[in-house]
Amino acid sequence: MAVPKKTLVIIAFAALYVIWGSTYLGIRFSIETIPPFLMAGARFVLAGLIMYAIAWSQGIGESNWRNWRTSLIIGACLLLGGNGGVTISERFIDSGLAALIVAVVPIYIVLLGWATGMAARPTPIMWMGLAGGFIGVGILFGPGLHVHSVGGQNPVIGISILLVTSFIWSAGSLYSRAAKHAASPFLTAAQQMICGGFLLLIAGVITGELPRFHSGSVSMRSLWAFVYLVIIGAVVGYTAYIWLLRHCDPAKVATYAYVNPIVAVLLGTFFANETVTARMLVAAVLIIGSVALIITAQQLRARAEPALNAAIEPAD
Repeated sequence: MAVPKKTLVIIAFAALYVIWGSTYLGIRFSIETIPPFLMAGARFVLAGLIMYAIAWSQGIGESNWRNWRTSLIIGACLLLGGNGGVTISERFIDSGLAALIVAVVPIYIVLLGWATGMAARPTPIMWMGLAGGFIGVGILFGPGLHVHSVGGQNPVIGISILLVTSFIWSAGSLYSRAAKHAASPFLTAAQQMICGGFLLLIAGVITGELPRFHSGSVSMRSLWAFVYLVIIGAVVGYTAYIWLLRHCDPAKVATYAYVNPIVAVLLGTFFANETVTARMLVAAVLIIGSVALIITAQQLRARAEPALNAAIEPAD
């Protein structure tokens, strides 16, 4: 595999950090005048169709029923559960706070992987990270929580929604690792977006969003935010992610998990007048620092195990 130019790597990382970090603000703006589930569903159906068309143009658009069934399950967990939860939660909390709570996903994955036997028991350093992350969440739930929220709702509602749906996202991520996918990652992404998007649209219909949607009442800010989420957030952002996984160390790519919340908080503060309190800053340091510690410990153990196995193997 040819080594990519350093400039391309920098551009791809910048896209991953900024684009995925900015989607939280994009969601906030889009749901101002578009019902949440309908917005998220239309977003992923359109993005999925675009990705599918790209895959088909490259001759990799064929898939079987088993792959579609897998995509339906993963789409239900990651998009209906995970992204749907983010979208609904931003009716109650700021976009920056939403991104901060979603940062606990790597913590959930470590615990779920251990509980299901898919991963080894966490090391002492990882336990420290797990504890730090949950302490950070506890600080956000503590008395005196004052966060400017959309519609003046109680932030505890939004945080609770995200803690549950982030768990669903984490479970779907673990299932995705063991499931059988289509050969092309781009085709797989397209299928998951289409399946998850349709599930979100169904959720919007069931929850009564359709009668409340009036195209004439959609603001230009919501419309442009929606277009941004479809083209830039989903298609461009995911393409950058896949490209980086193929050309860079996964440990470096994983840094998006604790860079995105920082980007989201900064964008929310500057462009949506979101409030950052001392409590949020302390929680952010604990949660993001814990995630960074866990990811680093995972990568160090992954590198150490092959070396250890090679050292104890008998010589031929």
